[in-house]
Amino acid sequence: MKNGKIKNIEKRVLSDDWYTLNKYSFEYHREDGTWETQHREAYDCGDGAAILLFNRDKKTVLLTRQFRMPTYTNGNDDGMMIEVCAGLLDGLYPEECIKKEVLEETGYLINTVDQVMVTYMCPGSVTQKLYLFLAEYDQTMKIDDGGGAADETENIEVLEYDFEESLNMISKGAIKDVKSITLLQYAALTGVFSD
Repeated sequence: MKNGKIKNIEKRVLSDDWYTLNKYSFEYHREDGTWETQHREAYDCGDGAAILLFNRDKKTVLLTRQFRMPTYTNGNDDGMMIEVCAGLLDGLYPEECIKKEVLEETGYLINTVDQVMVTYMCPGSVTQKLYLFLAEYDQTMKIDDGGGAADETENIEVLEYDFEESLNMISKGAIKDVKSITLLQYAALTGVFSD
């Protein structure tokens, strides 16, 4: 589907190191009938998937903790972030990707996942589409230590929290990651732990 209010799109690559930063110039048709030239930069880091792992019987969730340099440069004192398990698709289908990431990051082998939504986390400047999932876990699924892929320098710590405690961590500012807040709030609103 095309937007008839946009024409003459020009794209210029500004950086193509870790991911790609593009500058777009285009004309936008305003409500008053005139066309104005606009310029926007968009960072393309690829689409990704994220998942909230929960144990219905124990009323717990599995989260991860790792260093995030961008947060460290912008007010996060130690740069550590508590998050749901997530990763880039890298050519995989979202379901395949998230199962692979769960095993790498947490050591759990998950067979069944439930996609609950698709989001754009920062639509003003980042192209990334993020597929969000829920899945149940239990101790019988633990087949590895986790911690992240050795070649990706992730150094991930796996954390298990009581679900109510994880919700309190949001209001206290201990969980600041948007994808994690979204999935935890979704679980609360939809009654994942209801009998």
